[in-house]
Amino acid sequence: MTDKQETQVYIENIGSHAGTTVTVKGWLYHKRSSGKVRFLLVRDGTGIIQCVASLADVGERMFQLIDEMNQESSLIVTGSVREDKRAPGGYEMTLSLVQLLSNAIDYPISPKDHGTAFLMDNRHLWIRSKRQHAILRIRHTIIKAIRDFFDERGFTLFDPPIFTPAACEGTSTLFETDYFGEKAYLTQSGQLYGEAGAMAFGKIYTFGPTFRAEKSKTRRHLTEFWMIEPEVAYLDLDGDMELAEEFIESVVERVLESRVEELKVIERDTSVLEKVKRPFPRISYTDAIEVLRKNGHETNWGDDIGGDEETTISNQYDRPVMVHHFPSAIKAFYMKHDPEHDELALGFDMLAPEGRGEIIGGGQREDNYDTLVRRIQHERLPMEAFDWYLDLRKYGSVPHAGFGLGLERTVGWICGLSHVRETIPFPRMISRLKP
Repeated sequence: MTDKQETQVYIENIGSHAGTTVTVKGWLYHKRSSGKVRFLLVRDGTGIIQCVASLADVGERMFQLIDEMNQESSLIVTGSVREDKRAPGGYEMTLSLVQLLSNAIDYPISPKDHGTAFLMDNRHLWIRSKRQHAILRIRHTIIKAIRDFFDERGFTLFDPPIFTPAACEGTSTLFETDYFGEKAYLTQSGQLYGEAGAMAFGKIYTFGPTFRAEKSKTRRHLTEFWMIEPEVAYLDLDGDMELAEEFIESVVERVLESRVEELKVIERDTSVLEKVKRPFPRISYTDAIEVLRKNGHETNWGDDIGGDEETTISNQYDRPVMVHHFPSAIKAFYMKHDPEHDELALGFDMLAPEGRGEIIGGGQREDNYDTLVRRIQHERLPMEAFDWYLDLRKYGSVPHAGFGLGLERTVGWICGLSHVRETIPFPRMISRLKP
């Protein structure tokens, strides 16, 4: 190292240092040779910059050191910054100093193509690649946009527990665990606790991991995923759908504004996202069944709508579509029934376009104490596990509604990915528990 301490910068801010000498700390992404010149692509997590090292500038020892470096070796480089429109990011560094911290030997993910299973086994390294990096930065922006949307509208973040005493979304998909001699389950949803928050704060949102022991191998399913669940007192079904529309429009707008370069890296057709403007189309479940039957599905009224059916419905529209008023028999015990048509539930699903399927499910909650007791009994759920939940109907019950958005499905749709496994740093699926 030199005696003079150079300015350390992050690559994302390199443009403000043009004409100066700086230090970048990162990893070797790629390199190539041309006579007595070496071109290094150095990444630091915020971006990639091309660094030029000539034998005349760095000397023979450093030049040889560069030749010995392998992909993903950690290094510190110092040099002068200049603008170059041809270089990645529009800037280039002419190096005067190169320091190798750790040489990566036999890095397993080479520039050649690899199979999905191999990449998933090496997910801890795969996330360093340009495409995965872009996806996860878009995920970050989606999360920030979600928080900003609710924070700016006066919602309070309300954190539900991970351990729960009973099911929220059906007993067949529970992960059971021992809780000091008692049975406990990993949460399927923060909704029930969110309802308590809404009765206390008026409008809240929960944001955390949820777990479903679904034995599904589809491109849309993870066993561990993140859910965003707003809950609002004095809100009905129509207001709930309006909130969901505004929410999705806002999130997509933020990504289009903030992640232009990342969307280019993953080659996303942004013209599709630009059409995500309110109002979204709305169709009843009954009309949806007609759409399915006209398109060759043997779906009867009363059947649940699965992934293939969601794809067919969403392909009819160029923006998200909301399907509402499902049969109450196929909805959760807490969903309020239509007062005029008891066989219908005051709920909705939002289906993303391009055949992506459900990204939001929600609706109005049952606010009558006696009705809720009968529903819990009908589902043969343990009454004692819901005594606190029933209290919400005993002490100042009001109409209220909310919804849940699956973060990974939303990231997958916005990024145009074929599978949710790329939407989270370390996916958990039926056949994958590591790394």
